[in-house]
Amino acid sequence: MPSGLTLRLTSRPGSALVTVSGELDLPGYASLRDGLLKVAADTPPGIVADVSALTMDELAPASVFPLVARRIDGWPGIPLSLVTNRQAHVRLLRTSGIDRFVAVHPDVETAEHHQSTPIRHRVARTLPRSAGAAPLARSFVRELAGRWNVPELVYDGTLIAGELADNAVRHTSSIPEVRLDLRRGLLTVAVADDDPRPAVLLERPDVRSPGVGLAIVAHAATVWGSSRRWSGGKVVWAVLTSARHRERGEPV
Repeated sequence: MPSGLTLRLTSRPGSALVTVSGELDLPGYASLRDGLLKVAADTPPGIVADVSALTMDELAPASVFPLVARRIDGWPGIPLSLVTNRQAHVRLLRTSGIDRFVAVHPDVETAEHHQSTPIRHRVARTLPRSAGAAPLARSFVRELAGRWNVPELVYDGTLIAGELADNAVRHTSSIPEVRLDLRRGLLTVAVADDDPRPAVLLERPDVRSPGVGLAIVAHAATVWGSSRRWSGGKVVWAVLTSARHRERGEPV
């Protein structure tokens, strides 16, 4: 059953504003979840979902908001807030406890003002569509890890960057882009391309079989994933945890 939801994206300096209209029923749950996750994959500072024009009468579909908030807190590490001027929405979100996981505000400006994002370093570099992409990606990680003072992440970071860059060149016709992000002792190594097909981890009989790159990534990373982007294509990402982050006992 198709969803009657409509999502309209507006890029703002402080957030990605997603204006949602239609009916949030069970089919709409999946559409809204996937749409918000695609917006998050383009790594805006934060997401503000304006649900004032959304028909939202039941608890079960509304649980999509905590789910998305948890997912994007792990990667790409950005906040989600809701905006609504309808008291019926506010009552539903409050009585269900959803507002304990996702902040609810009366307007976009207030939502942006209260969003808290961690201090982070973020750099991206376009790679050539050639066999030189992987060594350039590894060199990029090595350079930035030294500059950001996380030498303990160099080995796994360069390994992951090389594998993801090589996969993008081998399996897509895109010009790949490597993205590095450091926040709270978490280093994300990601490669974006224009192919929407997800990266899939396959079982291989031994290490000599083709396609072992993602197995290497999955083994080295704390968590990894393949996310479609609102702007098109996908980003394959992996998060590494520094010793300092582990000592503080912070969640990924």
